Amino acid sequence: MKRKRPERYERLTHPLIREDGVLRRATWEEALDKAAEGFRRNIERNGVDAFCMLACARSTNELNYVAQKFTRVVIGNNNVDSCNRTCHAPSVAGLSAVFGSGGGTSSYEEVEHADVIVMWGSSAREAHPIFFQHVLKGIRNGARMIAVDPRRTSTAQWADLWLGLNVGTDIPLANAVAREIIHAGLVNKTFVERATEGYEEFAAAVEPWTLEVAEQVTGVPAEAIRELAHAYATADRAQLVWTLGITEHHNATDNVRALINLALLTGHVGRYGSGLSPLRGQNNVQGGGDMGAIPNRLPGFQDILDPEVRAKFEAAWGVKIQPRYGHNLTQMLEAMGEGRITTAYVIGENPVQSEADTLHTIKRMSMLDHLVVQDIFLTKTAQMADVVLPAAAAWCESEGTFTNSERRVQRVRKALNPPGEARDDIEIICEIARRLGHDWRYESAEEVWNELRSLSPIHRGMTYERLEKLQGIQWPCYSEDSLEPPFLHGRLWEEDPAKRGRPAPFAVLKHSPPVDTLTDEYPIRLTTGRRLDSYNTGVQSSGFDSPLRKGETIDLCPEDAERLGVREGEKVRITSRRASVIAPVRIDPGLRPGLAFMTFHFPDEVDTNSLTIEATCPVAGTAEYKAAAIRVEKLEPAQIG
Repeated sequence: MKRKRPERYERLTHPLIREDGVLRRATWEEALDKAAEGFRRNIERNGVDAFCMLACARSTNELNYVAQKFTRVVIGNNNVDSCNRTCHAPSVAGLSAVFGSGGGTSSYEEVEHADVIVMWGSSAREAHPIFFQHVLKGIRNGARMIAVDPRRTSTAQWADLWLGLNVGTDIPLANAVAREIIHAGLVNKTFVERATEGYEEFAAAVEPWTLEVAEQVTGVPAEAIRELAHAYATADRAQLVWTLGITEHHNATDNVRALINLALLTGHVGRYGSGLSPLRGQNNVQGGGDMGAIPNRLPGFQDILDPEVRAKFEAAWGVKIQPRYGHNLTQMLEAMGEGRITTAYVIGENPVQSEADTLHTIKRMSMLDHLVVQDIFLTKTAQMADVVLPAAAAWCESEGTFTNSERRVQRVRKALNPPGEARDDIEIICEIARRLGHDWRYESAEEVWNELRSLSPIHRGMTYERLEKLQGIQWPCYSEDSLEPPFLHGRLWEEDPAKRGRPAPFAVLKHSPPVDTLTDEYPIRLTTGRRLDSYNTGVQSSGFDSPLRKGETIDLCPEDAERLGVREGEKVRITSRRASVIAPVRIDPGLRPGLAFMTFHFPDEVDTNSLTIEATCPVAGTAEYKAAAIRVEKLEPAQIG
């Protein structure tokens, strides 16, 4: 299949400022002065809430700590977020509502010793290949792997059982699994009675979801649902793993709560080998949230609304912290469109190409009075900026730490100097802070980290020396003299109620179908995802070739391709209620009739996210990337460009 070579993004090596509608090369002094002046002008004119910050979930913990501190101290609001909102926020919201913290409960190693591994909405073989190596070890050690996914992905091909459910029916399926566990007498009664609350209401709510009803709604055979329920409930150790297939829906937090319900019902949480493992969308999404680069939490996942927490940070930082939650990314974009946010500082994020309903995002961001973008490439977002600041690549040109999906903090070390005039991210932020009246000077990343440790109890015991010696440490780590177990919430198994603490609540959840409904005009369900050799919007991966790379395609099952009269490699028009794109066809027998799949890696080639719907989870603000309604049309020769 011949394909257009994706656009290559060159490294930024010098600052740029916009004059007469065009970006021109500038000195650092010019660029920093213009960036600071624009922030000051908009705040004086429209108040502190006119500013927002997008921090970088692909950069260091230290950068994210300083970025959120800039927002709260220098500007004075809590409008800070990142692509955490795009993928991870529903997991944080669901887990924190039940357990009080938003991290996955298990270590990677534990999946190697599980009896049952349920991969629900997760194509980890392609999207999280490092974690999947641990899954393979578990399979080799005798674990039974069950995949729940609308597609028979390369992950599902390793499964003993694949449940190919209809997109957006995860809650009906989970409720049916729960009902079967209850009716089969497989509930862990001791755990439920001692460590949970709301069981009776939950049991009553799932009662209508018989295997037969669930089969009609989900498309999964009743016997397969029963097999999943019994395998999970009777396992001694079971891991429930999910990814963006669960979280990128309009009811994403409810999806997460539905899976947590199953763990509570069976006692598969709070002990070694049994747990809940959400896999993150970017390489430091977990760390960005941990550092407070989210609108409702201060570093260490401490609630902004807690007066004692605010007082601690106010004493350390010497300012009053706004006593209310800030805007998340979704709300920021809405506020831009309404003129309430007029200036933005974007660090290492590319919302113009990564957000759902691309054209709407561009329209909103174009309404900003002042946009500053700090990045390593001139992304499509950077091309809209008034000031572009060239930064260092965090993974090889900066010192610091990252936190992965098992809550493990690890050191990264500077191996190269950034090219040209590019500077370290923290240095750039401090330069702008000084221009706005705050004399910030951090001599090293370690100095930033030690400040974070002094304020975040869960990181207190993680010195750079210990991190290097132990090759990473999972939070929580309260002391320099000890390490906590690799799993969370062991307290739930304590016999003493005082030690056990707050019970974990069940959630009563209703089925809410995808917002973008299927009709005769839009009869095909489009879901999106990633491929092994590419990285999100392709800015960082488009500059090299890969023998595995397929380019952007629309994947169809053989039956749909035959019905439409199209062949492998033939270009078709894909249209949703928001936009239309052209892409070549790829035949995938792992898809079922009525379901199509596309990636979003190379939007310069095919802008897949222009098709997706902006409907968002009301709790987490994450968009429904996984459930657009489309039609696919065969093109006449004259229509093929």
